[in-house]
Amino acid sequence: MSAPADILAARYVGSLGGSAGAFQIDVAFSVPMQGLTALFGASGSGKTTILRCIAGLQRVPGHLSVGGEVWQDETTFRRTHERPIGYVFQEASLFPHLSVRDNLRYGQKRALRGGANETISEADVVAFLGLDRLLDRAPRHLSGGERQRVAMGRALLSQPQLLLMDEPLAALDLNSKEEILPYFEALHERLSIPMLYVSHDLAEVQRLADTIVLLEKGRVVASGPLAEVLVNVDLPSARRPDASAVLDAEVGTFDARYALTSVSVPGGTLLVPGRVADPGTHRRVRIAAADVSLSVAPPSQTTITNVLPARIIHLRPLDDAQVNVVLMLGHEGDGARVLARVTRRSAELLGLAESQRVYAQVKAVSMIRRRGRS
Repeated sequence: MSAPADILAARYVGSLGGSAGAFQIDVAFSVPMQGLTALFGASGSGKTTILRCIAGLQRVPGHLSVGGEVWQDETTFRRTHERPIGYVFQEASLFPHLSVRDNLRYGQKRALRGGANETISEADVVAFLGLDRLLDRAPRHLSGGERQRVAMGRALLSQPQLLLMDEPLAALDLNSKEEILPYFEALHERLSIPMLYVSHDLAEVQRLADTIVLLEKGRVVASGPLAEVLVNVDLPSARRPDASAVLDAEVGTFDARYALTSVSVPGGTLLVPGRVADPGTHRRVRIAAADVSLSVAPPSQTTITNVLPARIIHLRPLDDAQVNVVLMLGHEGDGARVLARVTRRSAELLGLAESQRVYAQVKAVSMIRRRGRS
């Protein structure tokens, strides 16, 4: 079994290894006990097993402590009701015979039985999740997105120190996902409760996560800040067809003549269509590797609006036809990291090499999450 390591700072500290039924797991990783950490991987990689172990719903040999408190070791195993967690499942799992109000209050009762202090009130949760018009409804009269909002509220009213979410959007259609995602973003930005979020949807992870843990066949492949892991060309996430870089951007001025907003990222400024937010607002942007092309000289007479100086940090063959290129933006190559995917032929014709100065032509920029003001 792997040596103990920090799991959630304080931090989650843990090391788990052994059998979970027929499934073998051997994990140790370090992530901060703040923000949202995504457990990401294909089906069968061990994501839900790890979450259930942290919740005390499943036991695998090993050690786990959260915020300095031991939840599991050789002599200790806290049962689920003794762990200050909130759990949101794929299905909302609301009590069908109770109204929305009473489902929410069930979470409060659980907290009171456990001796927790109320730091999140019912009124706050109702306002925060937009549930005021739903309180007297039965779960059967709610949409999928509404049910998940109630499930989130019930979990929050249990006054958790840690919020666990097991693919909470997986059972929703696209419209319901778009309805509920802003609430997940607001939850992340306004509350200090650390969250562990299981997903196999990279777009969700890019939009919500601060930290990512990549899992494969019951083992940790890598973990760390989302922006760093996504552009690591030695990891599976950078080899996916939808590989992308995620950057923090500060919104600048809006050019009404051309309907373009400037956003500053480390190492340069990008122009994006429309009025995206007030100046000074921080947003998360995604740049797909497939939307970045390279030039060894300053391009001229091009329709591509965003052309930024950069330096090549890494080159890795993706397959016989393609190459992954990691760039650092800026004239000195000291800005944000961006991933480009070019053909092997182009890389050879241009003589691309590590440390070389180039120009990154960014064809598209996606604004994927609002962030609080700096």
